[in-house]
Amino acid sequence: QVQLVESGGGLVQPGGSLRLSCVASGRIFSIYDMGWYRQRSGKERELVASITTAGSTNYADSVKGRFTISRDHAMNTVYLQMNSLGPEDAAVYYCNARIAIIPDDYYGMDYWGRGTLVTVSS
Repeated sequence: QVQLVESGGGLVQPGGSLRLSCVASGRIFSIYDMGWYRQRSGKERELVASITTAGSTNYADSVKGRFTISRDHAMNTVYLQMNSLGPEDAAVYYCNARIAIIPDDYYGMDYWGRGTLVTVSS
């Protein structure tokens, strides 16, 4: 089975920074697009940032200029650097990846992590 495990969440002061990590493991043949989503209490889950295999990135308007998504050389880990955090950024952040587990699957399936909690408080 494929697993995505997030880490790096926690409590930060307004204006502070956090770096989230997500590691994919298990029976993986290839990892394609990866991304970060977040969900605040009582709200729908929303896309925060995504990155393609080629390195093309996309960000929600609310985080542009503050957050940076990246992935490691082996394409098994995705990061989210979050700067200038405010109360509006407090949420559970979920890692997402499109992964093929067998050869000749050039699309893959979506996999999700269980989430990591980010709290912003003074």
